Amino acid sequence: MCANTPSPAAIEMEEYRHRVEEAADFLRRRLPGSPGILIQLGTGLGGLADWMEDAASIAYSDIPHFPVTSVASHEGNLVCGRLGSRSVAVLQGRFHCYEGYPAREVAFPVRVLSLLGVHTAIITNASGGLNRRFTPGTIMVLRDHINLLGDNPLRGPNVDEWGERFPDLSRPYDEGLQETALAAARDLRMDEVTCGTYVCIPGPSLETPAETRFLRMIGGDAVGMSSIPEILVAIHGGLRVLGLSVVANVNDPDAMQPILLDEIVRAARKAQPRLVGLIREIIARMDE
Repeated sequence: MCANTPSPAAIEMEEYRHRVEEAADFLRRRLPGSPGILIQLGTGLGGLADWMEDAASIAYSDIPHFPVTSVASHEGNLVCGRLGSRSVAVLQGRFHCYEGYPAREVAFPVRVLSLLGVHTAIITNASGGLNRRFTPGTIMVLRDHINLLGDNPLRGPNVDEWGERFPDLSRPYDEGLQETALAAARDLRMDEVTCGTYVCIPGPSLETPAETRFLRMIGGDAVGMSSIPEILVAIHGGLRVLGLSVVANVNDPDAMQPILLDEIVRAARKAQPRLVGLIREIIARMDE
């Protein structure tokens, strides 16, 4: 390879950058304004969009280069409008590494929206509880995370205009937003809203008893198969990040019960009104 010949990784990143910018240009033409807050909705949690005003919905399939979700509980729409006085972009559904996407593609929508002026990201998901004190329906405010995906959306050549090469993760989740979330929960008299550490695994297989013990031992409070690629790209792009995880089930590794996806989706949907109410109150309290 000649000295001036771009490496395969550089060529791949340039192609990725082109796709991101093309999708961003498409949305600039289609959206009435620039959203300030991005909300990523996870498994069974798509109902927040029903509360939006002046909402416009665009199917992921209509946006250039957006991946296509293959999970039935993820609607696959970008909904832009207002929640209260805030301009919000809601991602109804997400993509997962277990669907065959690399982490960079999983985070593609967040990267695109970070170029449209978004300054805050609220990333939600459904998870399995590891902490013995949790019960189904607990809402966990993420304080920290452990990435066991084996992939990182920031691998490869860095685009300096998007963010620095080595983003600091000493405080990955905005402390002010965490406190806002906890204060909102107290004022709404919501029980079972707490803080913890989220562990992200590749999936799609669920945890064995030994894996459950291991994840508890390394400090995990809840485990899931999503969110970390989006969170890392949001941090890389300079966004304030709040993570909210709905604990759908809690399993005892010494007396494991079968974990069925349908039950996880049902539990997440049961908790959805509480999560929606909490997010609405958080947004109402946010400083510009």
